[in-house]
Amino acid sequence: MEKEEYAIVLDFLPYGYPLEKIHFPIVQAIGKKNLVLLHLVPRKNVHFEPKEIVYIGEEKRDKIHFIKGRLHREKLTENAKLLLPEIIQNYIKENEKEILDFINKSEAINKRLHPLELLPGFGNKHCQDILKEREIKPFESLDEINKRIPHIQDLRNAIEKRIFQELTHMERYNLFTK
Repeated sequence: MEKEEYAIVLDFLPYGYPLEKIHFPIVQAIGKKNLVLLHLVPRKNVHFEPKEIVYIGEEKRDKIHFIKGRLHREKLTENAKLLLPEIIQNYIKENEKEILDFINKSEAINKRLHPLELLPGFGNKHCQDILKEREIKPFESLDEINKRIPHIQDLRNAIEKRIFQELTHMERYNLFTK
């Protein structure tokens, strides 16, 4: 997995996280590229706004002192959870090509399960419809899927829900997050 260069601030806890016995400022963030939940330790006297993009790469960091590690999904604050849907929507817009590659090329996990069936509201019938249509011609946009398969629910919304599930709950298979 490629290292994150930038993270999006989900929540800034200037007094730490007392439940975890962390008594120094902490930033809850999500990696911009791989959607990895991160605990960041800021430099002294620095303030953060929700949705602020901060550099966390290998070079000198202006606002972040160091990356404390991965943030466990159970430790996400309510403010962070409230911000996730908007960040996920932006991620889908910015990474539509990669998501389309997944939809156009994904293979069955086993004899009984295809990854597309793991999307909320999608079962075997929707999955089969997508597989048949992509054999005719690969999809070029998420909107095209809804046009070519009219009875299918909004795929963008289903992907959004799936990413949110993967970030906030333990899932057996992660389709979009690392």
